[in-house]
Amino acid sequence: MAAAASSEEVVKGAKVLMVGAGGIGCELLKTLALSGFSDIHIIDLDTIEVSNLNRQFLFRQSHVGQSKAKVARDAVLKFRPNINITPYHANVKDSTFNVEFFKQFNVVLNGLDNLDARRHVNRLCLAAEVPLVESGTTGFLGQVTVHVKGKTECYECQPKPVPKSYPVCTITSTPSKFVHCIVWAKDLLFAKLFGDKNQDNDLNVRSKDDSSSKTDVFERNVDEDLSQYAQRIYDHVFGYNIETALSNEETWKNRKKPYPIYVKDALPEDAVQQNGSSRDHKNEEQEPSAMVSLGLRNPQEIWSLADNSRVFLEALKLFFDKREKEIGNLVFDKDDQLAVEFVTAAANIRASSFGIPLHSLFEAKGVAGNIVHAVATTNAIIAGLIVIEAIKVLKDDYQNYRMTYCLEHPTRKMLLMPVEPFEPNASCYVCSETPLVLEVNTKTTKLREVIDKVIKNKLGMNLPLVMVGATLVFEDGEGLEPDEAENYALNLEKVLAKLPAPVVNDTKLTVEDFQQELKCSINIKHRDEFDTEKEPDGMVLAGWSGPVDKQVNSNSDKRSVPASSSADDVDSTAEDALVKPGMKRKLNEILESQENFDALQNPSEVGSSSAQVVEDDDDDDFVMLDEDPKKGKKKRLQ
Repeated sequence: MAAAASSEEVVKGAKVLMVGAGGIGCELLKTLALSGFSDIHIIDLDTIEVSNLNRQFLFRQSHVGQSKAKVARDAVLKFRPNINITPYHANVKDSTFNVEFFKQFNVVLNGLDNLDARRHVNRLCLAAEVPLVESGTTGFLGQVTVHVKGKTECYECQPKPVPKSYPVCTITSTPSKFVHCIVWAKDLLFAKLFGDKNQDNDLNVRSKDDSSSKTDVFERNVDEDLSQYAQRIYDHVFGYNIETALSNEETWKNRKKPYPIYVKDALPEDAVQQNGSSRDHKNEEQEPSAMVSLGLRNPQEIWSLADNSRVFLEALKLFFDKREKEIGNLVFDKDDQLAVEFVTAAANIRASSFGIPLHSLFEAKGVAGNIVHAVATTNAIIAGLIVIEAIKVLKDDYQNYRMTYCLEHPTRKMLLMPVEPFEPNASCYVCSETPLVLEVNTKTTKLREVIDKVIKNKLGMNLPLVMVGATLVFEDGEGLEPDEAENYALNLEKVLAKLPAPVVNDTKLTVEDFQQELKCSINIKHRDEFDTEKEPDGMVLAGWSGPVDKQVNSNSDKRSVPASSSADDVDSTAEDALVKPGMKRKLNEILESQENFDALQNPSEVGSSSAQVVEDDDDDDFVMLDEDPKKGKKKRLQ
């Protein structure tokens, strides 16, 4: 009874910050309110979209376009009118939400959808010495982790992988999976036709008629009929380009050859002329759709080559006919119906050419948009676990903190696996202030490159300050005097060895972000040459537990590819053990046999010591499932 009274007391007196009011956030706010929490603050930058309504139950159709944080507050106050909920429709990285702001809270609960914001909140919590409870879901999988300064590892103690990438030659010349065709259609063809014309693009732009011509075949000729233009593009990318690829016989010695597809092969001439003409948009205000124009209704149906060809031609014409003002500025968006139709059709035609199975629009959208469809029940379970851990944190019951994993398949009748947290990683530059080592050519590398590629991109600092000894060589942020800003801008373009305080071998840089109250040291090691394929940045940062880049390199060209939801792309910890009642479960005791990884683990990756990040379309569907404990050397929290 005493424990129950103590829990009730700490809950009533707690001041809680929630970051994120999406799928997990809605469930979490409801659970906090019903559990007795009476002072809750919510930060969320997003507004409500129609696609949120199937799982973010605090929102209704009438709320579309409104602030998630504010609407969530109003919805909960209807059934808990006597509690205090303060919403902030803002970015958690805004300067308003600084360390002093975070210090007022007893615990911070994260439900974010991106790595950058999570790292930012982690650093503010460390600086403010406020406990953080992290969470994420993706489909049926989920997890909750606790991070308390000095007691458990911080969010950045272990690496988080970046999305898988493929070499550009695979995308442009030798696709073997449907995802390769999607990336080609989305990042190359769609971008070339409708995106920024100044961006680099690896598509062949020379025409069949004159291979030596410098004219871009994708440019529409003056007064060129739209149907003729669409057919010309079709024949170029699916016909002529494939023929060009086939001319390199060496490529196809050990590969199945593709076959070129021209409009005349896929569609009869009368079908081309009538394409889309039988059905017009009755409502001019309705978003243009090739499916509507062609009478295709089922997004889960796999279209034939002919149907894909019709959709491709119709979608291309609709972009130029109905959305011409947007051309040149378009970026693929999974919520843009016409864009999804175009990419699906283009990917399927290319897949057909290379003998790859075709996919439905529903499936293609999932791959192109990096979607693992959200499950409301998983969000509800994870929200409940967050509150359980938050209460333990408020009671300072650190011996009972748990990282809890929600599994898709029961293993020996267990779906929820609690694991003891790990101690802080002694080599973590964020919470242990361990010096980093940067190998770089100090004679050719500019300060700008170090700041952009290392300090901002890898270390995640927003407003960095860089010092060489006692000399300040760069500072970012507001409030700088004009002459200071001009000085720092000049320094950015100088090579390291030519800075006012020269950076050479064994120089020590001090880098600081006052907003995050994060400070770290970087020891410089001069190196003359780098492998452009393995080290494309031209510098190597050591002592950094940043993203594990799961990718294949080819001549330093990479294409970011959405993480698939298929089993072979997901590392999981399918904890499985018989545990005596009352005993603490330790991860290394739980995972004693190979069978513990079945149904979730790709056998070829069992020995991997890297963590796995999985993202999907929900606002907070982001889960990092931890490393193989048999390989790990970290100490568990005692």
